[in-house]
Amino acid sequence: MQVEGKQYRTVWLEGSTLHLINQPMIPHRFQVVTMARYNDTAKAITDMVVRGAGAIGATGALGMAQAVLQAPDEGFHEFIAKAANVLRGTRPTAQNLFYGISKVLDAVQEAGDNIPDARKAARAAAQDVADDDAENCRAIGQNGLPLFHHGIRVSTHCNAGWLAFVDWGSALSPVYAAHRAGLTPHVWVDETRPRLQGARLTAWELAQEGVSHQVVADNASGYLMRNGQVDLVIVGSDRIAANGDVANKIGTYTSALAAKANGIPFFVAAPTTTIDPDCPSGDSIPIEIRTQDEVRYVWGWSDDGRFTRVRITPDASPGHNPAFDVTPASLISGIITEKGIIEATTRAVTSVARS
Repeated sequence: MQVEGKQYRTVWLEGSTLHLINQPMIPHRFQVVTMARYNDTAKAITDMVVRGAGAIGATGALGMAQAVLQAPDEGFHEFIAKAANVLRGTRPTAQNLFYGISKVLDAVQEAGDNIPDARKAARAAAQDVADDDAENCRAIGQNGLPLFHHGIRVSTHCNAGWLAFVDWGSALSPVYAAHRAGLTPHVWVDETRPRLQGARLTAWELAQEGVSHQVVADNASGYLMRNGQVDLVIVGSDRIAANGDVANKIGTYTSALAAKANGIPFFVAAPTTTIDPDCPSGDSIPIEIRTQDEVRYVWGWSDDGRFTRVRITPDASPGHNPAFDVTPASLISGIITEKGIIEATTRAVTSVARS
């Protein structure tokens, strides 16, 4: 995707140094940061310097490659096993993270005790994860395009655009495809409390691409749906269970309920790497509970030009911060994947995951 006329991916590896777009700084500043070692990369995932299912998966894979490239010959495999545990522990909900790490570990295992071959294989496998993510998201855009008509009004929640993946995105990929096809979609952007990924990231992406959009409070989407101002809802996913239940950013379930009540199609867009065939239902998806300070404070630019944190709750009031919720398959009209649009059913989900 383009940023001020220059092509970028969300994450890439040069030598053994990882480069990331610093997402907490957007939309106020566009900044690329570097991570010299795998544990720096792990901290970047935990601190949400990088976030979004596909971007986390690619970063986990590339961070794993960093560990393999930096591991000493003495204790090579022990170093890698430790690094894998550190990277796996960064975010518990996103299935793509575990997929990316596993792909690199499988490549290292196939190389056996030949350490130079293992280093080459790890780097190649990690790059494949990133490249596949970008291509899968491009295909999601094309597969979702038939859902669009001229002037369609789309509601989305959180950020499932190119910042959440290596390129293109999932939920926003069909929007970009429709925009480039001249269909002039309009996007209602839920602000997405508490970290405001919609207001900060999705709105910034859409503005970069020139897509018509407006930012609304999270609790405005039901109002818009009831008043006939939404034609289609598309969201992303961090994990899809084998029965079609979907974990996504907190507030997605509420949007799905409003869409169902108002007869509006509710689609999930995700590459098949987001499917966890070993997870039977949404009840088995681990839900990350993040720091209460994300609810109690907001970050932003002050009028005097400082990037600062401001408390918005009483000092004595604690917060509770589940980062995700689960939308049952019964509320989902379909799942847009790189292999086509599938039903949110056990048969369809497990079949496409195996294909």
